[in-house]
Amino acid sequence: MSEEKYHFIGVGGAGMSVVAQLFVARGWELTGSDQNESYNLDKLRNLGVKCWVGTQPQLITSEMTIVYSSAIRPSNPEFAAGKAAGCRFMHRSQALALAAADRKFVAVAGAHGKT
Repeated sequence: MSEEKYHFIGVGGAGMSVVAQLFVARGWELTGSDQNESYNLDKLRNLGVKCWVGTQPQLITSEMTIVYSSAIRPSNPEFAAGKAAGCRFMHRSQALALAAADRKFVAVAGAHGKT
């Protein structure tokens, strides 16, 4: 799957930006968009990820796999463009599993008192 092109809708979010960083660490090509400018977008740009603010449905191509979270609605213009173009879709949790395959990780839970 490393030769695929991925597009992350909502890439600036806390969960999505980490998954995007894992993709970058594996050398996978990705782009991303988010509603607002943020520290996470700057960090991803510094890693070489092309990120934009706002939706750019005209940049979605059929070769892309669209990575999305539960916060993204089917009415999102990039999501809808991906459907129309016949893109593959991958939920954030599936993308995390793909990025973590054959790797060792340490997970920390309950770090801010809610667990």
